Amino acid sequence: MRHALALADRAEREDDEVPVGAVLIAADGTLLAEGWNRNITEHDPTAHAEIVAMRQAGMRVGNHRLLGATLYVTLEPCAMCAMAMVHARIARVVFAATDPKTGAAGSVFDLLTDARHNHRIEVQGGLMAEEASTRLSAYFRAKRAKSKA
Repeated sequence: MRHALALADRAEREDDEVPVGAVLIAADGTLLAEGWNRNITEHDPTAHAEIVAMRQAGMRVGNHRLLGATLYVTLEPCAMCAMAMVHARIARVVFAATDPKTGAAGSVFDLLTDARHNHRIEVQGGLMAEEASTRLSAYFRAKRAKSKA
């Protein structure tokens, strides 16, 4: 998660994006891919940190299925990212901060463990949540201050 938090910092520092970072680890513990929010920079509403990492991993392994992988992400996944994870057959998601507005891993929706899907994902939330929440709050506070200036 520390690496994902460092990627979140890059998102903000390098691209002025919402500071969300993601790291995808293979079943054997090796780093498959990483990503940070790029939707503003790439003019792509789907370029969330999780999607960026899953695209990289798919290219690396030559498959859209990422069996046995664990995704670490600094913010609870949204519905779009959660369903992409289900389709990729990721085994486990570990997130830091909950998202009380659009969280789809237990906060607002619970898409990753829904029994109606043909694949369910183990979910762990709250790992380094305070650090991730602090970054996100500071980012949005600074954005609001700039818009008032």
